[in-house]
Amino acid sequence: MSPPPNTRGIRHVALRVRDLAVMERFYCDVLGYRVEWRPSEHELYLTSGEDNLALHAGRRGDQAGSLDHLGLLMDSPEDVHAWAAHLAAHGVTLETQPRLHRDGATSFYAADPEGNRIQFLHHPPISGRSAC
Repeated sequence: MSPPPNTRGIRHVALRVRDLAVMERFYCDVLGYRVEWRPSEHELYLTSGEDNLALHAGRRGDQAGSLDHLGLLMDSPEDVHAWAAHLAAHGVTLETQPRLHRDGATSFYAADPEGNRIQFLHHPPISGRSAC
């Protein structure tokens, strides 16, 4: 089996937060992010135009202030599927299978050997941009 395509690096991070409104004001009003998508009252996706920051209120045991997952950016949905096959071929258990999300992204989750969650992600608004 040939290796999967290179990733575009870490361009997506998800944080668990206690107060979504306070965090939205901080990231938008202070750091200059803008709202990209608000899928529910507990989830908010922000962008600076070059990245994607997800804020999840009360997720995973309400452990606010800690990493939920990091995302490795892919150039295409096909690259996401290639990485899923590559990891499975190397005995890595996938937490989820690749799927298309409502916002047009394609992704799946796996974990590193110490349990840190990694999302393998094609996100059209930032995947199509050239590298910095």
